[in-house]
Amino acid sequence: MQVILLERVESLGQMGEVVNVKPGYARNFLLPQSKALRATKANVALFEGQKKVLEADNLKRREEAEKLGKKVNGIHAAIIRQASEAGQLYGSVTGRDIAEAVAEQGFKIDRNQVRMERAYKLLGLYPVKVSLHPEVTVEVIINIARSKEEAKIQEERGEALIQKADNDRDETLSAKAIKAIEAQEKAAAAAAAAEAEAGAQQEEAAA
Repeated sequence: MQVILLERVESLGQMGEVVNVKPGYARNFLLPQSKALRATKANVALFEGQKKVLEADNLKRREEAEKLGKKVNGIHAAIIRQASEAGQLYGSVTGRDIAEAVAEQGFKIDRNQVRMERAYKLLGLYPVKVSLHPEVTVEVIINIARSKEEAKIQEERGEALIQKADNDRDETLSAKAIKAIEAQEKAAAAAAAAEAEAGAQQEEAAA
């Protein structure tokens, strides 16, 4: 299906371009989100007639997004969730959750502006991209923790508490494993020495 873009769409094209897209993508995303129109002669003519107005409106929205982006980019937003001792969340974090967490920092964004490029199912700190405008994308850091206290500690350490705990546990297990191997080697050496001594005694007795 051919559509004419009413704004820049990443990996697709710039405002005013006529591009070919899959019908489902057009019907389910581009058209209902007012990001494009079917590229009929009537719609192309309509766009050309409104092009200057659309470009001026786009420029205004981009400038507003750039101003907001300077304030939002790099902020840290805590999200409190229940999780297991291993750090596995009971549920997952959604775009709405992230938008609400950013709003608590004083910046209003829409959940549709949050780019969910992965699932967030573990405690920790994660960078998340937010598209404030088709041409303005910023990054926020979400801090998923079990409590505000843990979120503060994770913020200071720059890592999930569970990750530190797991590392300590791994180090403990490694130390135990090394000690066990050393004990086995000592036991084997002692057994070999005892066997050698018994053999020597037998030889002396035979002589």
